[in-house]
Amino acid sequence: MALALPSILALAALGGAATLGWRVGWKSDLLRVREIRFEGLSRATPQELLDLSPVQPGDHLLFVDTDAMAAALRRHPWIASAQVRRTFPPALEVQLAERRPAALVDLGGLYLVDDRGEVFKRAVPGDGLDLPVITGIEREAWAEGRGELAPLLGGALALLGRWSARGLDARSTISEIHVDPEYGTTLWSDEGTEIRLGQGDLEEKLTRLHRVLSALDAEGERAEVLHLDNRRRPDWVAVRVAGRRGEPDGRSSYAAGGGGGPQGRSSSLR
Repeated sequence: MALALPSILALAALGGAATLGWRVGWKSDLLRVREIRFEGLSRATPQELLDLSPVQPGDHLLFVDTDAMAAALRRHPWIASAQVRRTFPPALEVQLAERRPAALVDLGGLYLVDDRGEVFKRAVPGDGLDLPVITGIEREAWAEGRGELAPLLGGALALLGRWSARGLDARSTISEIHVDPEYGTTLWSDEGTEIRLGQGDLEEKLTRLHRVLSALDAEGERAEVLHLDNRRRPDWVAVRVAGRRGEPDGRSSYAAGGGGGPQGRSSSLR
C-alpha cells in the first residue's frame, strides 16, 4: 500500500533529524570522555595505566572499545583483571583487581608470584615486600617447560597456605621453600631451622611438626634440623636440637613418634 505524501514527508523529517543528531553528537564535545576513573588501585598508578590505555580523555564515548581497553590495562604487571564501563556525564569507570603477591621465586633473579601461581614481575626494592623465597626451579627449565614445573610452584604456595591455616606461622616463619621433583620439599625458618618434609602426607606431617615444635618450646629448646622425610618410618620425626634458647648450641638429638612429643635422646643424627 502506498504511503500518503504527509507520511513520506514525516519519515524523511525524522530520518534527517536522526542524521543531524548523530552528526551533532559526533562533532560536539557533549559525548567526549571527560575523565577516566580508576578504582581498586594500590600498587599501580593512574598515570601508568593511562600510558597503557588506547583510550584517552577527549575521545568519543560511543566509539570506545571497552574490551580492548581492559585488555590493554591487563598488560600492567600488577593488574589481574579490569572492567571498563561508560558513564554519563561522559566518562569511563574502570574497576581493577590487583594481584596479591604470595611469595618470591628464584629464577636466576627474584620474581613475584601471586596467590594463583602466576609469576608476574621481577621484584625490585621499591615493592617493599617481605615474602618467603621459593627455590629449586632453574630459569632455563622454567622457560622451556613452565607447564611441567607449575605444580611444584603451586605445591609450595599450597604449603604456605596450610602452614598459615595451621597456625604454624605464629610459631615459626618460613623464609625459604626448596622444591625438588625427586626428593620433595625442604623449608627454612627465619631462625635458621631446616625442616625436611620430603614428599606426600602434608597434613599428617604438619600435625606431627606442630606437636614437636610445641614440645621444644616447652623445654626452651630450638631445633636445628627436623626430619619428616623418613620413608621407612613416616610416622616419626627426627630432630637435631640446637640448644636452649639464649644459650650456646649444645647439639643433641632425639626422635619423636607420631603419637606425641620427644621420646628420648639419641645420637643417630649427626
